[in-house]
Amino acid sequence: MGHPGLGRKSAAIINAVLLLSLTVAISYKLIILNEEKIIKEIPIEKKVELLNDKKFGQINSKRIINADKEPHNWLSHGRDYNEQRYSPLNQINKQTISKLELEWSLDMGTTRGLEATPIIDNGIMFVSSTWSVVHAIDAKTGKELWVYDPNVPRSWARKVCCDVVNRGVAVWKGQVYFGTIDGRLISLDTVTGKKIWEINTLIDTSKDYTITGAPRIANGKVFIGNGGADMGGVRGYVSAYNTKNGNLEWRFFTVPGDPSLPFEHPEMEMAAKTWNGQWWTMGGGGTVWNSIVYDPEFNQVYLGTGNGSPWNQQIRSPGGGDNLFLSSIVALDANTGRMNWYYQTTPQERWDYTATQDIMLTELEIDGVERKVLMQAPKNGFFYVLDRKTGELLRANNYVKTNWATHVDLKTGRPVLNPNKDYYEKAVWILPGTYGGHGWQAMSYDPEQKIVFIPTMEIAAVHRVKKSFNETGLFKMQPQTVNTGTEFNLFDTVPDMTDGENIPPITGELIAFDPVSGKTQWTVKHEQFWNGGPLTTAGGLVFQGNGSGFFEAYNTENGERVWSKNVRIGIMAPPVTYMIDGEQYISILAGDGGASNFLGDNFGEWEGKVASIKYGNFGKLLTFKLNGKSKIEDIPEKDLTIPSQPLINASLEDIKAGQDIYANYCAICHGSGVHGKTISDLRFMSSNTHTYFNEIVLNGMFEENGMKGFSDILSEKNAFEVYSYIVDVATKERLIQQKSN
Repeated sequence: MGHPGLGRKSAAIINAVLLLSLTVAISYKLIILNEEKIIKEIPIEKKVELLNDKKFGQINSKRIINADKEPHNWLSHGRDYNEQRYSPLNQINKQTISKLELEWSLDMGTTRGLEATPIIDNGIMFVSSTWSVVHAIDAKTGKELWVYDPNVPRSWARKVCCDVVNRGVAVWKGQVYFGTIDGRLISLDTVTGKKIWEINTLIDTSKDYTITGAPRIANGKVFIGNGGADMGGVRGYVSAYNTKNGNLEWRFFTVPGDPSLPFEHPEMEMAAKTWNGQWWTMGGGGTVWNSIVYDPEFNQVYLGTGNGSPWNQQIRSPGGGDNLFLSSIVALDANTGRMNWYYQTTPQERWDYTATQDIMLTELEIDGVERKVLMQAPKNGFFYVLDRKTGELLRANNYVKTNWATHVDLKTGRPVLNPNKDYYEKAVWILPGTYGGHGWQAMSYDPEQKIVFIPTMEIAAVHRVKKSFNETGLFKMQPQTVNTGTEFNLFDTVPDMTDGENIPPITGELIAFDPVSGKTQWTVKHEQFWNGGPLTTAGGLVFQGNGSGFFEAYNTENGERVWSKNVRIGIMAPPVTYMIDGEQYISILAGDGGASNFLGDNFGEWEGKVASIKYGNFGKLLTFKLNGKSKIEDIPEKDLTIPSQPLINASLEDIKAGQDIYANYCAICHGSGVHGKTISDLRFMSSNTHTYFNEIVLNGMFEENGMKGFSDILSEKNAFEVYSYIVDVATKERLIQQKSN
């Protein structure tokens, strides 16, 4: 259907896409206006009740390298240094899968996003949850042994792009290491949960830096990056710390700083030649917020770097340039932090095409030669295969539909841009959109078939240069908010922006992808776009959770669904598997959120298909085994009847102004068009919330829950405008509900 004839639902999809693109990096705002509470209190520490006969936590490089010799454990983020998320365990297989049932579950005490990969060593599990809280758990019974809360200031939520999440811990020689939302790196004792040391990793605490990624460890060094590039003013870097005492061993910056000052290392002098203007005043971006992979064969650390800050290169680097090392894979010497090679997936990055997605190591026969390679499916839609020793590009095939570039030239290694999709000239819709063809969710590998399993998305985004910049040539960075330098209008103006072009519908799929041929072997279509990362096992199975609340297993050969459980909780995190006393377990964190909060229920497009909307989002750690003895909780459906709204004296101008403010500061948490998902849907505000709206929004009445006040940005008039818009939407949609009933 062309845009001039858009129906409400179709237009709403586009609205959601556009607003997401605008706000994908907006801090977490307006968090609990519907009074959704933390399910349980999490103490800073619990009294230790460990089994004395357990020997655990003494993980080192040798054990991780030889992880196949102890398949009953899950020792590192991707199980071993290859990060293939493949397990040799096969007790649970295509013949026995029908007997797989829930063994135990643990209430994680949160309604926020859960994204972590657990670490399991000899029966003890270590896993992180929201607000960077760390749990030690008996992996056989689900009994908590200790809980450590780093007490992240809840006001830090305003600096966070995509929920107060954490993707996991690292365990090394009796210590648990993890990053916190507010930029600290902490070491705990594996047995007691007591803090050993703590350091602040941030080079500038006034900037909107965060840590959500899992650290990696090798040879006595713990590696950690940070996030925040969408916010603006942030400069990417990765640090290596001594595991024993937290001393800084080396630091590698991913974009150059002020050239009038000495460069921190020679690579920055080289990179500066690819930038123009005064980029350093805006940070530049390039944050390493997810993928850091160690390669023991070459003693290298591979970094996946992020997008430019701001997105619009005309502002960030007027005059162009490749802008190294944005959207790149960078290989560093693990001992010194000096660069061995780099490959840039998206030169001149201007689309939010991060290369922070999973990096995976393996060996493949390429053109008749066995090569040691790394593989990545970054946001830009192309799947890359590189020689690990040299960085040589071996393959670059699109794994989803792309229109921003026609292909990647294997000789130059550069994408060939589509001149018809230049948003500097006019507003255009682009695939992949700002969500990317593949997000942070893990991918997995089958070493027997040499197939990669990727959770993919197809979500177009409409890009246009910010109108004020076009008119004045000026751009002002705003703290603690999005700074993209681009503009995305609301759905009623989309037809004008795109000249009536057809924009494809939003989809989400699990694909089996051949990295050598570039062909998709099979596809599983999901009911919505935002789904979890997979796990592959020697049992011929690939496990994946999805946003509709199902945890499922598929035949690796053909994608046939062979097992499914409705857990009634949306899933983003990847599963892991381990074995205790001769029994194989499958464990996964269930809890929706992240950037998907923005799309909410998408104006009913996915009505009844989004678990966090249908049932709520009461996060759990779920663990299954053959003949498991527990039952999945039968969570009742929520009452989604919109309550009656108060009468207010608001003008159309008030409502329109409120709509614009809401898009900028509220939508990333509470959903586009006031359609929330895991954080409060404001159409359902209680009478108390209506009464104390200004106290909440301006004065931070609920700051301890992550809702810091906005009095530094918004006036009382602004708050009234936002309130008017919310009430207007709720009133109209209540009438629609009543008419349909």
